[in-house]
Amino acid sequence: MILKLAMRNVLRSAHDYSVYFATLAFAACLLYSFTASGDYLLSLDLTADQRDIYGSASMVTQAFSVFSALVFAFLVTYANRFILRRRSREFATYGIMGMEPATMARILVYEGCVAAVVALGVGVLAGVLASPLFGAIAAFVFDAPWQPLLVFSADAALWTAACFAGIMALALALEVRSLRKHSLVELLDADGAPEQPKGAARLSVGLQASLAAVLLAVVWGSCLFQPTQFIVWILPMGVAAVLATGMLFRVWAIRRPARAYRRPERLLAGLRLFDLRQLQARMSLNANAMACTCALMAVAVCMMVAGLAFSVGMRDGSGRLSDLTLAPIGYVGIFYGITFLIAAAAVLALQQLAGAADDRKAYRLLGNLGCDASMMRKSIRSQVGTCFAAPLVFALVHDVFGLALVAFVASVLGSAQFPLIVAGVVGVTAALLGAYYLITCRECGRMLLREEGR
Repeated sequence: MILKLAMRNVLRSAHDYSVYFATLAFAACLLYSFTASGDYLLSLDLTADQRDIYGSASMVTQAFSVFSALVFAFLVTYANRFILRRRSREFATYGIMGMEPATMARILVYEGCVAAVVALGVGVLAGVLASPLFGAIAAFVFDAPWQPLLVFSADAALWTAACFAGIMALALALEVRSLRKHSLVELLDADGAPEQPKGAARLSVGLQASLAAVLLAVVWGSCLFQPTQFIVWILPMGVAAVLATGMLFRVWAIRRPARAYRRPERLLAGLRLFDLRQLQARMSLNANAMACTCALMAVAVCMMVAGLAFSVGMRDGSGRLSDLTLAPIGYVGIFYGITFLIAAAAVLALQQLAGAADDRKAYRLLGNLGCDASMMRKSIRSQVGTCFAAPLVFALVHDVFGLALVAFVASVLGSAQFPLIVAGVVGVTAALLGAYYLITCRECGRMLLREEGR
């Protein structure tokens, strides 16, 4: 009975939270494809020199696949936390009906295992079906002849399964711990209770703005004028950039309504005042998470640009790579950048879905006051669009300085077509975020307008 209940819950979750399952499948697809890249290359007609390059690339890709797994571990843990919070009332009902905590934990574990197996199968299958495309990317980067072949790598599938097992075990352990830590009363209200501000969110607006300015001056100044020191201290520099960006998000969210009050004719149009208040509360509380996604996007753009600059940009007039030893770096940069970008887009989508769960009562009240559905849909699009656009804009600002460093290295190595590469990567980034934005608006609208209709 417990297994049947878990299966029913998974089917229902697959309908309600398509972003969550799509992200798990994306994770499996990228982990598999990244690890199987060597098999893609071996399926091509490589020369002896190109096989030597593959040997050095395989060691690099294996090392970076571990970091990709860690990125997706963070993503899956965040997604599971959202799912549990959204369904807390359901588990409280189980407890009220007399179900033991151990039984509820078993339901969570069964659901996680079923979701992981389905996502793993779909992701690996997608990776196999997309192997000609990934093989084309590998062939293009390594300047090797390409053939449209379907390639299955047993080793890559086993590695992906092992990563998923470890990731889901960690996520489910944290989920079970969170479930047992809350009482039935807390679970009943957990899906509607907003999170409380913590840490730097309690500082004054002026102090946060000043600290952010100092931290960004250090980070950007080091990137421009002391690039060697920036690379050596890149981890603490990244932490400083995330902290500063989070404070800037909070400052912007607090000060934006004050500026809007200066133009009351626009403020009172439609649901603009409501949108501003909702955005202020949401961005103030989620500033740190949004700053992390901003950093992921900034790093993703820099890595993809560097990867293309060190592969495509290194081609001479005949189309051959001028220095094949840079091909592994380029290949890793492209795939690792894609991993970060998808993780950032998925986290943004899950943040908005969590925010929509908190806003159900507000939209129900709007419906009771006579607000029509089209106006509420416009409000949803406005709020979700702002929460997607703000991290992208801040990420591109960070990239102005990061890409300056990449451009300097590329010019020293003789890479060409750098502006075109940057434009292409930024376009792909905007397109991916746009796709996640449309999916998120649809899911938020279905969640909120369905609740309003009830």
